[in-house]
Amino acid sequence: MGVSYEDYEVGTTVDIGEHTFSADEIIRFGEQFDPQPFHIDEDAAKASPFGGLIASGWHTCSVMMGLIVRNTLSGSTSMGSPGVDEIRWIKPVRAGDTILMKNTVLDKRVSESRPDRGIVSIQWEGINQKGETVITVRSKVMFGLRNPGGTA
Repeated sequence: MGVSYEDYEVGTTVDIGEHTFSADEIIRFGEQFDPQPFHIDEDAAKASPFGGLIASGWHTCSVMMGLIVRNTLSGSTSMGSPGVDEIRWIKPVRAGDTILMKNTVLDKRVSESRPDRGIVSIQWEGINQKGETVITVRSKVMFGLRNPGGTA
């Protein structure tokens, strides 16, 4: 069994992985899911308030989710999420940017109605190669307990 509820400690921060965004990838995602000019057309993007091509915030969220699943949740006791509490797109993600994704455990508790699982509150953070935070996401994730009814 992989990571379980008991393995999460409040205050702990873990690197999840990193991803470099290419112009082609930004345009492909934008064309399919968020076809605003500053996501799909380099010339139009230059004339935008951003001054150049930028990744959709949803693209950044999708990359973050992929890193989380592949590097943290795969093989874990994750039971999904009851939702996202907050997303903040703080700075644009541009072609060539490498974003390091981290998570910090904010809080955790065993479910009162279903004591075989716990709810972990997490802040996900994306930091670019300049050390600037570009995205933050606060959400909750449900995990199965390794030892339901035992000490969590």
